[in-house]
Amino acid sequence: MPKTAGHLTWTVEMIERYHERHPLGTKARLAMDLALYTGLRRSDICRIGPQHISNGVMTIRAKKGGEIVEIVLPVLEPLRQSIAASKVGNLAFVVTEYGKPFTVAGFGNWFADRCNEAKVDGRAHGLRKAAATFAADNGATTHELNAIFGWSGLQQAELYTRAANRRKAALAKTHLMMPDHMRNTNTRTHDDGTGNSAESAKKSTA
Repeated sequence: MPKTAGHLTWTVEMIERYHERHPLGTKARLAMDLALYTGLRRSDICRIGPQHISNGVMTIRAKKGGEIVEIVLPVLEPLRQSIAASKVGNLAFVVTEYGKPFTVAGFGNWFADRCNEAKVDGRAHGLRKAAATFAADNGATTHELNAIFGWSGLQQAELYTRAANRRKAALAKTHLMMPDHMRNTNTRTHDDGTGNSAESAKKSTA
């Protein structure tokens, strides 16, 4: 994962643990899905609602410093299912027990409590970082990350693409650390980090 300041980046294991505690159809699950499958900031998650979606596309004007950036995203299938399964507000998908949109601080505190219930050491912003990590690992370029997350310039996106490229290079090339005679008697390293001996490789092709 890229080394960035702030909240911990969620891992797949953390996401699965949260899912176990907060199943599909709960407000806690919807809040997480909005953060993970849109990559929006906490301030935008608090105000995103049905009015921002048309024909399967979400459009929101997000504030970045003093600049307004229009973010256009498809509604991914897991998020579509989560919205359909949940009770949502009229102007915001996730609302307080009084049916009002959350304040940014209020949402952060409420979501932190849901994380604590799931015994997950994560917060809402860490899901945005996880979304960027997953996108970069799956091949998104710096310009594509900028479009998805509303960033400007290349510095922020390159944190994630550089980390993804380092991981891929390490998995593909770590076998080069072995001397020639050892590499000749071992097969290439697999994606899971294991390797087969020449003897087992012969058996697999027999």
